[in-house]
Amino acid sequence: MTFATNLWEKAKTFLPIEGFFFDRPLVLLQSDDWGRVGLRDREGFDQLTATGLQLGQHPYDFYTLETADDLSAVIRLLKGHRDSAGRPACIGMNFLTANLDLSRMRGGNRIELRLLADGLPDGWERPGLFEVYREGMEAGVFYSALHGATHFSEAAVARHVSDQGTRGTLLHQLWDVGTPYIYWRMPWIGYEYWDPEQTGNNHFLSLEQQEKKVGAAVGFFAKCFSAVPRSACPPGYRGNHDTFRVYAQYGIRVVQNGAGLLAPPHFDRYGGLHIYRSVELEPAVEESFSLDAAVEAATKCIQRKLPVIVSIHSINFHSTLQDFRTATLQVLDRFLTVLEQQYPNLLYLHDEDLWQLVQTGSYDTDSHVVSVGVTKRKLSGKSTTGLAR
Repeated sequence: MTFATNLWEKAKTFLPIEGFFFDRPLVLLQSDDWGRVGLRDREGFDQLTATGLQLGQHPYDFYTLETADDLSAVIRLLKGHRDSAGRPACIGMNFLTANLDLSRMRGGNRIELRLLADGLPDGWERPGLFEVYREGMEAGVFYSALHGATHFSEAAVARHVSDQGTRGTLLHQLWDVGTPYIYWRMPWIGYEYWDPEQTGNNHFLSLEQQEKKVGAAVGFFAKCFSAVPRSACPPGYRGNHDTFRVYAQYGIRVVQNGAGLLAPPHFDRYGGLHIYRSVELEPAVEESFSLDAAVEAATKCIQRKLPVIVSIHSINFHSTLQDFRTATLQVLDRFLTVLEQQYPNLLYLHDEDLWQLVQTGSYDTDSHVVSVGVTKRKLSGKSTTGLAR
């Protein structure tokens, strides 16, 4: 059972809920991990291999950080796709708002953060990156949303930072060359609100701890983008009722959930609109990726009057250590083209548009208001069983 499906099973304890269905094809692109540094480019890669670490066994061994050129290429592609209202395609970018400040941490065991708003950690160079973030947002093809402050569990990392064993050694091996972590090699670091080595309900941080974490991340986000986030995706999709309650406290309206469940958008008890990714467009990390399968999944959503919500992580657009970007842009271009040809009345939205749509039956663009038929249908536990993929 996937994590998303497990959450849905838990959610059934307070069904029935009311889900939303739409009379026009809606397409949203959602992408995680923006602003998060990984391997420090070729120098860091070579330094790590020199220590004896064998890299290249997994795509995330080549995860670095997006460049201005990477983003400019994405902007050009999205501008080339228009929906039936004349609006360009838009990608929701879920940002990590801080990185490990490894230069300040050197020689110690205390975790220190450098806010994204204050720039990248020492040793990282990305000329023009923040300017291109803004360019895409001003053009309406990038939509900024919150992923978190960090992606990992600080408690889990702190537990091993002084460890003389394999885990502590690996942490310092990576930190010494400017790399915070490589998740697939160390899943024990968990996710921001979720510690994998705790038991039962203790996996998640307490409500009070999550209030502090989310509050800090929202503040970091506001410092970077001069606005508070209205949509959020908890790292690793690990969020619980406390997470959703805290999101509502901080004005987050839309809660993004991972793939694995074909479910309609619906409100939780705290007023957050939950939406579920239904198409995985991840050619960089999926060996068995199939464009035909992605189109088929999108078609299934449209037939059921559900929004097509596409997952496409930032690594797919990286090109510094390995050129994932070229193939991804070709796949994304073809995917959007096929949908536009098959569904002439298609609309490209971002998360806030969808929130406005379920509230009012329309949403605002820069030039006009777009109306869509929205049906609210009550779902019982029995009627949701067919929604699981």
